[in-house]
Amino acid sequence: MLRRRTLLWGGLLGAPPLWAAAEDRTGGDPLGSMQWPTLRRQYLRDAPMVFSEAVTVRGPAFADDAMNVPLLVDARGLARTGGGVARILVVVDRNPVREVLAFEPLRALPMLAFRIRMEQASPVRAMVQTADGRWHVGGTWVQAAGGGCTVPGATRADGSWSRTLNQVQARFFPNVIEGSRRLRVRVMHPMDTGLVAGIPAFYIEQLQLVDSAGQAWWRLALHEPVSENPLLTFELPPQHAGGFRLTGRDNNGNRIDAEVAA
Repeated sequence: MLRRRTLLWGGLLGAPPLWAAAEDRTGGDPLGSMQWPTLRRQYLRDAPMVFSEAVTVRGPAFADDAMNVPLLVDARGLARTGGGVARILVVVDRNPVREVLAFEPLRALPMLAFRIRMEQASPVRAMVQTADGRWHVGGTWVQAAGGGCTVPGATRADGSWSRTLNQVQARFFPNVIEGSRRLRVRVMHPMDTGLVAGIPAFYIEQLQLVDSAGQAWWRLALHEPVSENPLLTFELPPQHAGGFRLTGRDNNGNRIDAEVAA
């Protein structure tokens, strides 16, 4: 009897405890993503972070078009609590290329609307760094039929991209409700992911908005998952009477330079 009991306890001691099966391997992620611990190590390292309801990420419950999934990221809740927002990083946990964009609001409001490609259903999250170095993470689940990263865009398929490359359309709209000015920008570009056979990665890398004095109002680093012909919406404070310029480049060195009337 004693021998049997010893073997039993030896077996138990040699196996993971029963509570290990219920251990949270998502690092406390409210979205329950197994990819989150890896994402945190990759992008945040050892910096302090919290999951925060002050960071809003809005997307469709189901993306009918996986190549054009609309998203809104809003971190104004953090700006109101003090400290200011230094940087917003947007990632898609289950995309083959996870990093979507990095946004420095500078003199703009810490919010941004845009469209992305999704390869499959996934958490989409915004990691927001405040001026004190702390990260605040919010996100949402988006269901998608998939394949958005591995098929060519419309202008790549019909060849029209070369005739419109890096052309810019930009317009300001008064936002009466928010008391700000809304800037909507479209830059014509195929934004190839590099995941389609025979088509290398070709995408806009950098954009910024500068005023007539050369001061930047926001900066944006883009990556492959941003949708073809990026349509970007920003919120700016109402003051400023002069005009702006939108400048940037793609990963092949092609320049973007366009006037944006105030």
